[in-house]
Amino acid sequence: MTSRPVIAVDLGGTKIRAGVVTGGRVTNVHSAPTPARLGASSVLDAVADLVARALTAVAPHDQAPLLLAVGSAGVIDPDSGLVISATDALPGWAGTNLITELQHRTRLSVRVVNDVHAHTLGEASYGASATARDSLLVAVGTGIGAGVICNGRLVTGRHAAAGHLGHMPSSLAAGLPCPCGGAGHLEAIASGPAVLNEYRRAGGRATSSSAAELAEQAREGDATAREAFATAGRALGSALGGVANILSPEVIVLSGGLVQAGDLWWPHLEQAFAEELIPAVRGLSAQRVQLGADAALIGAASLWDGATTEIEESQ
Repeated sequence: MTSRPVIAVDLGGTKIRAGVVTGGRVTNVHSAPTPARLGASSVLDAVADLVARALTAVAPHDQAPLLLAVGSAGVIDPDSGLVISATDALPGWAGTNLITELQHRTRLSVRVVNDVHAHTLGEASYGASATARDSLLVAVGTGIGAGVICNGRLVTGRHAAAGHLGHMPSSLAAGLPCPCGGAGHLEAIASGPAVLNEYRRAGGRATSSSAAELAEQAREGDATAREAFATAGRALGSALGGVANILSPEVIVLSGGLVQAGDLWWPHLEQAFAEELIPAVRGLSAQRVQLGADAALIGAASLWDGATTEIEESQ
């Protein structure tokens, strides 16, 4: 990673974080809610404001030239900076050119990547997969996304959409509507909102409004809630086993809100995962992230280190 300071941004549908990254160390972090409903221009203005606040920590002698790196929600073309597509969490975000717009607002040189891909790069640089040449990171929260590192390179795919693990078929999600508009996808049974939906379909009392609240009910003895988490774990574990058979990574790293469900979820994932593995990859296991919320900032900053981070388009 470059030893020069980089202003890094993690731009999600609900929150934006910005900080200074120097050699893998994150300082002077500022955050704000994402003004998503106000449109793309307001979101970009909020990013620029946080960048200006983070810049106050950069010494004057470090400021030529200044560098900005952004991990953003949506399908992001890292070469052009264009948001190819985005969910309803960021209305009007698709079609935005992040490089052009942020260069105009901040007067900084800008590089961009998808937020889960940024998280993947962070863990691959300084975290749980730092010693691996081939790894898979899976983020399990409101949605399910992934990042693939192959031979030390992030794979973004022909359409910059590599890693949409949540939209592979899952037998446990048969017939269930997916947020993408399809049906039967993994995200419809194994994401945070899906756990809550499964609980309600099974007749659970609808007092919880999030997977985190439902986890508390499960720990207090709600058997229906416990089964909803177990089902999500089995679905994700089975899917990860299939992906491991295809990619044969050295390391699989899990992040996101559902990881916090702990023993309500993890043992079921591990069992289903192990049952799917072919003999050649048996012994592979999933592990938790190490860098937490800073992973995306560190990973975005690594875009400026051409010696260790290359964005590769699948052929």
